[in-house]
Amino acid sequence: MRVAYFDCFAGVSGDMIVGALIDAGCDLAHLESELGKLGVSGYRVAAAKTERNGISGTKFDVETDEGGHGRTGGEIVAVIRDSGLDQEVKVLCERVIMTLARAEAKIHNTSVDEVRLHEAGGLDAIVDVVASVVGLRRLGVEAIHASAIHLGTGFVECEHGTLPVPAPATLELLRGIPVYSRGIQAELATPTGVAILGVLSEGFGSRPPMEVSTVGYGAGSRTLEIPNLLRVTLGEAGEAREGDDVDGVVLIEANLDDMNPEFFEHVSDLLWRQGALDVTMTPIVMKKGRPGITLSVLAPPGNLDDIVTVLVTETTTLGVRFFRLERRTLDREIVTIGTRFGAVRVKIARRDGRVMNIAPEYEDCREIALASGVPLKDVYDEAKAAARTACPTDDEPGVPSG
Repeated sequence: MRVAYFDCFAGVSGDMIVGALIDAGCDLAHLESELGKLGVSGYRVAAAKTERNGISGTKFDVETDEGGHGRTGGEIVAVIRDSGLDQEVKVLCERVIMTLARAEAKIHNTSVDEVRLHEAGGLDAIVDVVASVVGLRRLGVEAIHASAIHLGTGFVECEHGTLPVPAPATLELLRGIPVYSRGIQAELATPTGVAILGVLSEGFGSRPPMEVSTVGYGAGSRTLEIPNLLRVTLGEAGEAREGDDVDGVVLIEANLDDMNPEFFEHVSDLLWRQGALDVTMTPIVMKKGRPGITLSVLAPPGNLDDIVTVLVTETTTLGVRFFRLERRTLDREIVTIGTRFGAVRVKIARRDGRVMNIAPEYEDCREIALASGVPLKDVYDEAKAAARTACPTDDEPGVPSG
């Protein structure tokens, strides 16, 4: 199955989607031919290669002769239904337009039939929607996925005046979609772009397993401190490897340069009690050359609030930062292995049934070593060797692994 993954590191807009599809191999002449089936005039389309921060991409532009009065969702749907477009294209375009109309109607406390879409109701936005659906079909895309969407921040000027970023209609369309902002003072995600991906995408998150065949970049209009591009990756869908468990986690961090180092053991213990999966400390150099520590905590998403409470209560930090991540882990089990020194718990990690790592529990080995007067390393090594014999790989019974 041919899949497309949209990487929205600089947000998303309708023209960026179309530009990315053209850059990935959809010919402009085909789009123009299909757009001609709309039966409307007063617009012109163009596409040209450009660069953003040294990366080549395609800028798609729509010039129109109309003003900014906008159309209602019903008026736009009527244009699409009366067009000569294929029925599948009509259905998807109508879904996108009605999604936009419902969001605008909610924001302006009116009905879907009465609300005018203004920016999203102009000919350029209609062309973006239709060209996106047609372009994906032209490239043979059967499934669409997208990353979390970078929103930007600040304010934007529109038909209704100065509005905060993201604009209210955009934010309404973002319900259920993962988003983030890195403080860039610009509107990075537009209602049309969000509506197209929101309707057409099967999910938002990490790149799905795929064999990459083509990459395209759609350029935005402005020059930003990051590459103002939307990246689309096309390829054949793959399958996640059996035995690789993928789950979501959060990484919570705080930089500390004014805390008594004796407190770190106490803080770490509290973090473990609150469900931390990993706690690490990294030496850093902070402003004015002061030595400091980055305290990093990996935890399940549901434990975020408890972890943050420990950090702001028990350390000297004035705030924390956190990142939502995905991780891939091996299948793990704890088995008890008999040795000539005594029983030792051993952690076995497997992938596709094959033993990848064997780790005797340190505390068990230490207790046996202290009680028997045997060096700790001897207890550890014997437990590991016994586990290799007792836990062979599934594909090679009886053969030690690891």
